Amino acid sequence: MDSSMIAKIMAFVIYLAFMVFIGLKNAGKNAGTADFFLGGRSVGPWFTALSAEASDMSGWLLMGLPGIAYLGGIKEVFWTSLGLTLGTYLNWLLVAKPLRKCTVAFGDSITIPEFLTNRLHDKTHLISVISVIFIVLFFTIYTASGLVACAKLFNSVFGLSYFSGLVIGFAVTLSYTILGGFLAVCTTDFVQGALMFIVLIVLVLVMTISLNGPFEAVRKVSEFSQMAINGNFSESMKIAFTKNQHYSVLSAISALAWGLGYFGMPHIIVRFMGIRSNADIALSRRIAMVWVVVAFAGAFIVGSCGSAFLFGGNGEILQSAETVVSEAIQTIFSGNVALSFIGAIFLCAILAAAMSTADSQLLVASSAFSRDIFKGIAKTDADEKTVLLVSRIMVFVIAAVAFFIARNPESSIFSLVSYAWAGFGATFGPLVLLSLFWRRTTNKGAILGLIAGGITVVLWHNLDLILPKTAFDSFPLLSVYELLPGFLVGLFVAIIGSLLDKEPPKEILEEFDKYKKMPD
Repeated sequence: MDSSMIAKIMAFVIYLAFMVFIGLKNAGKNAGTADFFLGGRSVGPWFTALSAEASDMSGWLLMGLPGIAYLGGIKEVFWTSLGLTLGTYLNWLLVAKPLRKCTVAFGDSITIPEFLTNRLHDKTHLISVISVIFIVLFFTIYTASGLVACAKLFNSVFGLSYFSGLVIGFAVTLSYTILGGFLAVCTTDFVQGALMFIVLIVLVLVMTISLNGPFEAVRKVSEFSQMAINGNFSESMKIAFTKNQHYSVLSAISALAWGLGYFGMPHIIVRFMGIRSNADIALSRRIAMVWVVVAFAGAFIVGSCGSAFLFGGNGEILQSAETVVSEAIQTIFSGNVALSFIGAIFLCAILAAAMSTADSQLLVASSAFSRDIFKGIAKTDADEKTVLLVSRIMVFVIAAVAFFIARNPESSIFSLVSYAWAGFGATFGPLVLLSLFWRRTTNKGAILGLIAGGITVVLWHNLDLILPKTAFDSFPLLSVYELLPGFLVGLFVAIIGSLLDKEPPKEILEEFDKYKKMPD
């Protein structure tokens, strides 16, 4: 083992130890479930903004998205990034303040299922049960994508086996999430979000300068694309680049539809519930938007320029496109021990992207089960310590199942994230918007919309297993991203179901009117 490898190991150990330290430091601050799940609604605007966006992006920002760009998917990355940027802004603008007010007004709710149950006075608890089922299902898939990112990073940097990398990512993320709860997650996400921001800016500058400026970089990337299609590259490489040459209007609509997912993303909108006051939201929104624009632009440029930058350096193409950022960092920061150490710290940004999402998802999923199923239905007289214990056990259980799903080294980070994102956007997005802005929403309509949106996503995602390939050629609409039909079906069914149901009781309407009149 040479000195450069030792420096890399030291950097990773220091970083991972720091994450665990944050968990230990915040462990004593959780007097009850309100502290463990929402930090006592005391988080400031900077921590809220960076925590929300870091938990949003996951390993796909520094692995999945650049990997698509590396394979010539520049149009796909552009339209997806545009949809997500618009979705981020609208989520902060339309949902943040009303959601914080509404969750306080309706029983001081601290989870999304609890909020929907309180808002719609669902005495059957069906909303809670169905919500928790979808949350655990899709968050387990989402968490698996973060563990896959960790495993691929450790394999790329240290040559560790995929399984060994998986174990390390699992152990560290699990430890500080179980120990520190919401405050630990927000603090680690703040650190990780800042690191991701800095790394992307540095990579863009270094790679653009190395390729002799932006115009020359564009020319070289275009040359590489033609070589990938017509040269002696692998058949999978040719297929990927050829596919991206024929990017349709329908594909652009699918990419833009990613933005709809934000309205129903529990691990993101829960940050709105935990912010110190509504007065801080405007500042948080500005911070978040700067971070998002720079992050997407950086991932786009690094991924697309990575082909020319790395190919020009060693004459080889990457075996795994999703390692383009890690390979670029290792190419730039090499030559001596100091550079290797700095490079390893930068590589931790990829680990940060994966862990900052996985920790939030584990926390939200465990809170949904412990608060809404265990405390809300199974054992209503459970004390705070028991609920906290159940929450921590559920963090472990969900992480363990995600670990099992992530065992396949061929797993695609982008595909896993895409499926989970659609699931949350279609199930919870319409209900959150209707609950905040339409007083006529009923619990029966909400239940029907929740089920319809979730089932539509699952069925649409698996259409290729149900229908023959010729069906997609005859009906191109079948290939649209499952989030769009899922969201529209969920919204339509919830509205029609509510209109067909009798009007909500007078006390619910009065509560809604009172919430709308609450000061910001």
